[in-house]
Amino acid sequence: MKANLNLGRIAGIKILVHWTFFFLIAWIVFIELKHDGNAGRIFFNIVLLFAIFACVVLHELGHALTARHFGIRTKKITLLPIGGMASLERIPESPKQELLVTLAGPLVNVVIALLLYIIIPVEALMKSNFTETFEILMSFSFQNFLFYLFLVNLGLVLFNVIPAFPMDGGRILRALLSMKISRVKATKIAASVGQFFALLFLLIGLLYSPFLVVIALFIYLGAFAENRFVQHLDILKGHSVEEAMMINMTTFDPEDPLDKVVNTVISGTETNFIVVEDHKIKGILYLEHIIGNSNKDVLVKDVMVTQFKTVKNTDPLNDIYNIVFSNKKAFIPVTKEDKIVGVIDAINLNEYLLLQQKLAF
Repeated sequence: MKANLNLGRIAGIKILVHWTFFFLIAWIVFIELKHDGNAGRIFFNIVLLFAIFACVVLHELGHALTARHFGIRTKKITLLPIGGMASLERIPESPKQELLVTLAGPLVNVVIALLLYIIIPVEALMKSNFTETFEILMSFSFQNFLFYLFLVNLGLVLFNVIPAFPMDGGRILRALLSMKISRVKATKIAASVGQFFALLFLLIGLLYSPFLVVIALFIYLGAFAENRFVQHLDILKGHSVEEAMMINMTTFDPEDPLDKVVNTVISGTETNFIVVEDHKIKGILYLEHIIGNSNKDVLVKDVMVTQFKTVKNTDPLNDIYNIVFSNKKAFIPVTKEDKIVGVIDAINLNEYLLLQQKLAF
């Protein structure tokens, strides 16, 4: 089962919906049926939900297209039940660029809210007494649909400017601080502020709303991850791949029997292998494929993966950090003058980071 549903591309950026999003639709249907909602109410709320997430996509496109202006690609935009996430290939290190990229998202929602404010009689609704406003909003009209969308966009702006990672407010705070102090210190301060908000949301959530508990966990983990990410990049700055790569590794020929690989796995500690022929890399053998075919009389070439990425021994380590940690099966051959000289993976890079942290202190 695929985790994401591909909706296509907008401006060359892949738009994905995570499978958990459909639980949100099921929850809406369940709540409406529980409160004796009819088909009209259910349809209204589901259409409103899709409209809200269309606004979320536009919000993320604001980030993505502004980042593109600074030469930063966006791999994909993923829609989750709690919002959207634009996967930029990197976050701008320039505080000014990061500030502009981050502000672009909420500004899209501000523009949408302003347009809706012009279209619908917001002032008239606000001036009505509570009873009249409540009766008007209880009907399922197109005007009310737009009014709810107006409120949601205001909410998205307010929620995203909370100064806590991974919301936009955390990045805005970090960008502003980075104009005066180092990026590492700025991130640490912004992460601490984010974790304070996480604790605050947790306490309120325990008293009033389980949903706030989920948000608190989301913020806390986001702040922790961002702080660790920036610290790691700072540690790796100035270091090259050849300093961290593994050089003692077993390689196989495409014509080798898979039994030979299985015996190597059993008798040693290596689990993934590079396939080499005439000093050229032909493929990669992953443990899951080795195990899955261990009972078959096959050759290495029948099991190896032939699509893979390589890095050079002189490449900066902080440039390949995302490549290593963004892929669950990252086992990357390292080349020098087109010949294999080593390999690097997440375990190896983590060990290098731990050693560098010890040396730094």
